[in-house]
Amino acid sequence: MKKLNELTQLLGRNRKMKLAVVAAEEENVLIAVDNAYKDGIVQPILIGNINKIKEYAVKNKIDLESYELIEADSFQESAEKAVRMVREGKADFLIKGLVDTAILLKAVLNKEYGLRTGKQLSHVMAYEIPDYHKLIFLTDGGMVTYPDLNTKADVIKNAIDVAKALKYDVVKVACLAAKEKVNPKMPATVDAGKLKEMYQNGEFGENVIVEGPMALDLAVSKEACKIKSYESPVAGEADILLVPNIEMGNGIGKSITYFGKGLSAGVVMGALAPIVLVSRADTFEAKYNSILLGSVIAANK
Repeated sequence: MKKLNELTQLLGRNRKMKLAVVAAEEENVLIAVDNAYKDGIVQPILIGNINKIKEYAVKNKIDLESYELIEADSFQESAEKAVRMVREGKADFLIKGLVDTAILLKAVLNKEYGLRTGKQLSHVMAYEIPDYHKLIFLTDGGMVTYPDLNTKADVIKNAIDVAKALKYDVVKVACLAAKEKVNPKMPATVDAGKLKEMYQNGEFGENVIVEGPMALDLAVSKEACKIKSYESPVAGEADILLVPNIEMGNGIGKSITYFGKGLSAGVVMGALAPIVLVSRADTFEAKYNSILLGSVIAANK
């Protein structure tokens, strides 16, 4: 799969995924959600300040007649209602509107009504890059800051779930570091080597290959591998880039967007349902693509 819009091929046409919009009184999210509805991707459930939602709908010529609207007096109430709907099977996945991320995640992790699974929550970005021959996933550049070895393993598993929802036959994971050899003075290389050992012991399931440590060029460039005489099934063919910390993930992701003209979609994994966390700085395309990605994952759970 080369382009994000090809994700529509994976959606069943029997029904739209039910999308709960948390604090839906956010204009740009509302526009993206409405476009996804018109394209037959989602059936939105708008939760929040209904008067404000209607104001934005009138301003942007959005017809709310086919939408379910649920009043919430606060961001906390909006988040709780949305999470409960997913828990009860009344919604398939969530998207963040005007609500703060911390408030939404607090509801997601609530012990009474939340969406806990025992897994680590982590953010997975999918990128469409003009000069790469397929979609590539990056994790975690937005949520998990300094993961230890076990957390990295969980982060990999969440990203594998995304790739498998997109019908990848074999998922190739590159554990990034600055060098290709394990160096005790460089913790990222040590963890990468141990993650490869875990893969070799069957930790990550069937049809998955985990390689590391790998520098970024070796993960994505066959030419670089040829020059450096580096051989691996993942070499120049990475599907998932596991970064050792949030700084590397944030830097690679924003470089793809601003230097590489890449398009993106992002989703939080590890809960009972995908959670789409969008930023106000995200483009319309990024918001729309994230809804599309979340819908595909929800449809394949």
